[in-house]
Amino acid sequence: MTDLGLYLSRKSVNRSDVSRKTGISKTRLSELANNNKTKLRVDELYLIALAIDVNPCEVFNEVCKDLKLKEDN
Repeated sequence: MTDLGLYLSRKSVNRSDVSRKTGISKTRLSELANNNKTKLRVDELYLIALAIDVNPCEVFNEVCKDLKLKEDN
């Protein structure tokens, strides 16, 4: 499961409702939630956040929590 999938599970999000509200297909939402190779677009992240009534920054921080800058050598 992806970080987005884990986040949506913790929030008990109904993916059918998110799909209906955002226009993102249930298939696409499943790919975003379950496949680590699937790239989440920023417009999708924003729409998902609006649909579940949370600040988009909260979703962004959760999804990108493992990203770090390279250390200078």
